[in-house]
Order: sequence, then structure tokens, then C-alpha cells
Amino acid sequence: MSLIMLCLTFFYIGLFTIGGGVVAITLMQQTIVARGLISTEQFYNMIAISESTPGPIGINMATYIGYNLYGVPGAILTSIFEALPSIIIILIVARFLQKFHENQFVKGALAFLRPVTTGLILVPVVQVFLFTLVNVPGEWSTLLTLAGWKDLFEWISLAFYGVCVFLILKFKVHPIIIILLGAVFGVISSC
Repeated sequence: MSLIMLCLTFFYIGLFTIGGGVVAITLMQQTIVARGLISTEQFYNMIAISESTPGPIGINMATYIGYNLYGVPGAILTSIFEALPSIIIILIVARFLQKFHENQFVKGALAFLRPVTTGLILVPVVQVFLFTLVNVPGEWSTLLTLAGWKDLFEWISLAFYGVCVFLILKFKVHPIIIILLGAVFGVISSC
């Protein structure tokens, strides 16, 4: 893929994922992985890295892929093209929102967008959960056996996930500590 096409791809992603972040994950997966720019595993690893580093996930992903394919110029250009639609749309909205914020159609549209956005956030959450913690069997009939159920989950990862949720909810452990624990756990479990 040429640098121009890569920039236009990220412009497209930025254009249709206003609100960014988690909402953008599904579109990025469909666009980036489907075009073979990165593998599914690289994509989910990049989500983990992007969520752990400062900045929006879309910009982090654009920078990562741009750099991998075209070096520093690619990283800069793909990041700019990812952010450009949001900047344009926000400037337009800011110009007209004050005039229309009491309009019933605007209120109705915003009321409709809240549950839609919730659904768009839920899809990547489920996808990441399934990718990291569940082994989807090649044959669904294997689930009928005890061994099939035993192999369905990444039990150690699932237990670690449960411990992290417990630490956050019960002891209010800071997310940075959880991220560091996750990194250590990932290194140890891959050895």
C-alpha cells in the first residue's frame, strides 16, 4: 500500500470514528487487518499498547503502522490524517452548536447516539475478551467432552484477569500498577 493510500485509509477511519478510542477499534480492525497491514495478533497487541500509552488509540495505531511501513514520515503523516477529520468536524460543530443546542432534532439525534455508541464500545470489548481469554474450538462438538471445556478458556489468563478486577474494585489499585503487572505476567507466561 502506498503512503498516500495509507494516509487516506486513516483519514477514512478518523472520519467515521468521531468520539475515537474504543469505538474506533472495530472499524480499524475491519480496515487495517482486512487489508493485511498487520495481523490479528499484532492488532490486539497494539490495542494493549495503545491503551497503556498516553494519547488516543487511533492516533497511536496510525503512528505505529505508519512508522512500521514508512518510518518517521509515515508515522507523522498517518497521525495527521487520522486526526484531521475530527479537527474539521469539531470546528464545524462548535460553530453551529450554540445556535442549535435547543433544537428538538439535535436533542433527538444525541439521545439516539448514546445507546448506539454504547453498542459500538461493547463490540470491541467482547472481541478483545474472546481473543485473549477464550480458545474457540475448531470443532464445536469438542465442547461436549470434559476435555473440550477444559481447553475452552485460557485459565491462567482468566484467573489473572479476575485477580486484576478484584484488585481494582476491592483495593482501588492504580491502573498503572495493573498495566505493569499485566506486562510482567505476559512476559512470564510467554516463556
